[in-house]
Amino acid sequence: FLFRGISMKFMIVTLGCKVNAYESEFMLESMLSSGYFYNEENPDIVIINTCSVTNIADRKSRKLVRRARREHSDAVLVVVGCSTQNNWEEYSNMGIDILLGNRKKSEIASLIGEYLKTKEPYAYYTKNRALDFEDMNVDKFTTHTRAFVKIEDGCDNFCSYCIIPFTRGSIRSKEFLKVIEEVKILVANGHKEIVLTGIHTGSYSSDGHDLSDLILELSKIDGLERIRISSIEITELNDKFLDLLKHNGKIANHLHIPLQSGSDTVLGKMNRKYDTEYFREKIKKIRAIRPSISITTDCIVGHPYEDDECFNEYYDFCKEINFSKLHVFPYSIRNGTAAASMPQVDDEIKKIRVHKLLKLSDELELEYYSKFLGEELDVLTEEYEGEYTVGFTSNYIKVYLKGEYKLNQIYTCKLEKINKMNVYASVASCLKEESKI
Repeated sequence: FLFRGISMKFMIVTLGCKVNAYESEFMLESMLSSGYFYNEENPDIVIINTCSVTNIADRKSRKLVRRARREHSDAVLVVVGCSTQNNWEEYSNMGIDILLGNRKKSEIASLIGEYLKTKEPYAYYTKNRALDFEDMNVDKFTTHTRAFVKIEDGCDNFCSYCIIPFTRGSIRSKEFLKVIEEVKILVANGHKEIVLTGIHTGSYSSDGHDLSDLILELSKIDGLERIRISSIEITELNDKFLDLLKHNGKIANHLHIPLQSGSDTVLGKMNRKYDTEYFREKIKKIRAIRPSISITTDCIVGHPYEDDECFNEYYDFCKEINFSKLHVFPYSIRNGTAAASMPQVDDEIKKIRVHKLLKLSDELELEYYSKFLGEELDVLTEEYEGEYTVGFTSNYIKVYLKGEYKLNQIYTCKLEKINKMNVYASVASCLKEESKI
């Protein structure tokens, strides 16, 4: 494509989750294959993939759009995603050239091409929750050594605090054989680890196959060393999955299982589908299978009805479960959700509680890392940070190796010390017998 005699440049800005990261990667590939060039300096086209999971995410999204319009006034401005879906009328008045909700991201290159011909603004939005899975295929991730693969979209849980069922629609899944084919291509293009992701990944269902069936089939692909799940609900860790976890060594030794609250009172108000006893017993089963597994979680602080007693129960439960890391978020009112009309917790109280859980997270993380000092773990190298090569273990410990090692290689490394939450190691050997650069 030519614009005033100059090859057109574009950039993409992504906010939010791994699903957004995957969709942005698809848009990147689609634009490149259509003849555009990626360049963040003086782009002719700016694509912003927004997020609406919290009020802060919405504010960030709007701020980025305003700044893009101000700093790149002559550029074609394309804005898509959850924040536009959730705040359609507001974005409709922000001078955006192409405005999409959470549909038609797969058509981004053709929509931009049409706009360049006609100069007519385009907007597409639907409130329909019953949607087909919008197929996208990524051949190679440019931003990570790990490749994300979106296998599912949408959610039907309607937790009282969450806007996502309204912005993403109902649960639907990518066809079983299409996922397998996409992963084969990613592995052929050099990816050793794939991350299965979705809005409600554990609800995957296609052609009579569930998530366990999919993982079992993917594990047969030669060259694929690790299969990681971005997030999975405790209620989806059934006996079939636990049996697979026991016998399939390609599943990463890490599960991210959202807790959201450790108080049964608050869990009930959240409309979560379990109580603390259910959560506790399921974690025991997981650790009986894999004693060294890393279990991380999401924690919402200050949800309506969370009084001091509830928070203390929450804090004690997190400590008892002994997570390896807590991702802590203050509750954020989402208009249109059930919790928005409930009695709210004071913001200052939220801040105090967030600080307490973050401090606990640091303690738990350090305790978990310390268990592996002196042990050898496999590290998949991902990037360089100063004088170090950085990678991740199967149980998702970020490891720093002194010197330059080849990226996208699996090295067996001895964990030697922890300094300011950074874990340092030395290389013992390489899975593929690659030598140091």
